[in-house]
Amino acid sequence: MSNTTIADQLRERGDDLTRAERQLADTILRNYPVSGLGTITTVAKAASVSTPTVARLVQKLGFSGFPEFQAHLRSELDEKISGPIAKRERWVDSAPDGHILNRFTKAVIDNISQSLGEIDTAAFDRACGQLSDPERKVFVVGGRITRTLADYFFLHMQVIRRKVTHISSSSNAWPHYLLDIEEGDVVVIFDIRRYENGTLRLAELAKQRGAVIILFTDHWKSPISTHADHCFDSRIVVPSAWDSTVTCLLLAEIVIADVQERHWDDTRQRMEELESMFDRTRLFRKFS
Repeated sequence: MSNTTIADQLRERGDDLTRAERQLADTILRNYPVSGLGTITTVAKAASVSTPTVARLVQKLGFSGFPEFQAHLRSELDEKISGPIAKRERWVDSAPDGHILNRFTKAVIDNISQSLGEIDTAAFDRACGQLSDPERKVFVVGGRITRTLADYFFLHMQVIRRKVTHISSSSNAWPHYLLDIEEGDVVVIFDIRRYENGTLRLAELAKQRGAVIILFTDHWKSPISTHADHCFDSRIVVPSAWDSTVTCLLLAEIVIADVQERHWDDTRQRMEELESMFDRTRLFRKFS
């Protein structure tokens, strides 16, 4: 299956669509890909357009008809919900010749190249500007797998600036954190497939409180993307039972580097104070 999803095509072709087709595209993207899996009549009715409009949009996307369009959507849905065993069986059957070191590394390099090529630099700069705004509080959260990325991101942001909070991965504690989220604050969320319902709910509640949502996700896009102000997509497919988080970590580190430089004088002072504390506590071994 191609790495380009129907959602990608709908976003890229927006300017080429008629008003009715854009209305249909918006409806499909709202609960993608499930929103496109009903009958052609159901899909048309949900968007308040005619069935010929659905047929025309499908053909503009390069499909021979609605059945082929839906078959592609179902393939994407399989990719989204597949577990580790199914992922491994998929790549084992078609794995190219060569050592795993080479195959895995090539896949990661391709993921990085494609992901970076799709980033809107202006949107990237706006996100980093909001993250570095000292008047805004920053909250960071991840899921079952991505909480390690969230922890890494939080650790660095906490050194760089004040007012940074790591939200517990336990959903029972989230209301306590939500109490402190005010309009304009930034909530950074890491969520890749299989997407977690609890994290989606947290994003919805934070958005209702006026928070800016920055989402690190995969190229199929977490459902949280419908609430996100900034969305950093990562290609994650590698020859493994597990998805790769290398590209997601790279993007996170680039954001950290950018935010660090925006108020370097303040950041340097915090780093110097931190190093002084390390020296006094003798946390790290020093070599003469």
